[in-house]
Amino acid sequence: MDEKQEQQSRKKAIRMMLRGFKPKLILERVSRSQSWFYKWRERFAHFGWFGLCSQSRVPRQSPSRYSDQVRRLVIQTRRRLTKCKVGLVGAKAIQRELRQGSLLRQVPSTATINRVLQEADLIQKPDQPTGGYFPYPTSTPHFVLHALDWTARYLEGGAKVFAFHTLDLATRATVQTISTDKSLQTAWSHALKAWKTLGIPDGLQIDNDAVFCGGYKVPRVFGQFVRLCLYVGIEPIFLPVREPERNGDVERLHELWDQAFWKRRRFRSVSHVIRFSPEFEAWYAHSYQPPALNGQTPAQAHLKTNRRRLTAQEVRLLPEELPITDGRVHFIRRVNPEGQICLLNETWHVSKWLANQYVWATIIIRQRVLKIYHRRSTESKARLVKTHSYRLSEAVAPLQPEFKRPHRRRKLSTML
Repeated sequence: MDEKQEQQSRKKAIRMMLRGFKPKLILERVSRSQSWFYKWRERFAHFGWFGLCSQSRVPRQSPSRYSDQVRRLVIQTRRRLTKCKVGLVGAKAIQRELRQGSLLRQVPSTATINRVLQEADLIQKPDQPTGGYFPYPTSTPHFVLHALDWTARYLEGGAKVFAFHTLDLATRATVQTISTDKSLQTAWSHALKAWKTLGIPDGLQIDNDAVFCGGYKVPRVFGQFVRLCLYVGIEPIFLPVREPERNGDVERLHELWDQAFWKRRRFRSVSHVIRFSPEFEAWYAHSYQPPALNGQTPAQAHLKTNRRRLTAQEVRLLPEELPITDGRVHFIRRVNPEGQICLLNETWHVSKWLANQYVWATIIIRQRVLKIYHRRSTESKARLVKTHSYRLSEAVAPLQPEFKRPHRRRKLSTML
């Protein structure tokens, strides 16, 4: 096979597909089989133009590189570390133990250790990446982004403890609320506390929990939490359904809270947890150095910013019945095999060509329109793939002057 000519055929087929030609006509032009076309269409969807290159069939590593003795030592070390009361049990910890004990002349790499652990069913194999490029929300100097989520733990006796965390993704500063529930009132109070402490963000990254999205029964529902965000000028950004790893920064904060605080004590009651929680918050703010801050603490990083904080008077003046306020609500969704996405309990058509791809959907409230964008890779530009009319059953209130931003609203094309 002439690799150069074959790649030209692949690129020609994909270019014709992007121009809207049907598969039948494409196959006539490039003289290839249907299975050939679908194979390279799928490869392009996941890896872009680079994916059209042929992959080497030569094994990257020999499966017999390490002996049975090495595998046995890795497994024994993992099991011993698991029984320890304190410490980590991952590949790096196993590597360190093997080095310190001088048990091997050549210590295997972390990738090899993980492979051994997977074969022994001691850890799960990582999920294969699906969906191609994922449009992660990003913060900029003029677009402050917060992430909000909750986690739950059980006390002895069965009582449940909920920990809400809001994280400033630029400074890593956080605000915590401990509660006995995850009701709307709790989420509302926590959000107000965070905005008074950390400042009012431009965007808020959240999952699709009913307390945030407004529930799963009524179509085109604007719940009270979304209305609160819009009223103070915040743009909610809903992450994909059932993909908690997409909120990885705040998920890692949950894990840190669990390791550095929750597992360190035996708590008798929720009030007991609340009483000692300030110790974690103080340690996190003034002693912990997140990797992203290059040696700074969150308190030091946040001190260098000038965030506009919510005032107590503004909280008191919040109307009892919140209107739908002019603004934007964003959703990151994966297109299903039928070429559709679901948001706020409604299904919207995108394109079958984008099946299993991630798209960014935005409701522009004042214009009463839903715009759906797709970006194929970090090198490509975002393109508008679909526009839908989005009628509302109630009037849209203007954003109050005190919550207007001094900077211009961020363009949608820069959001993803």
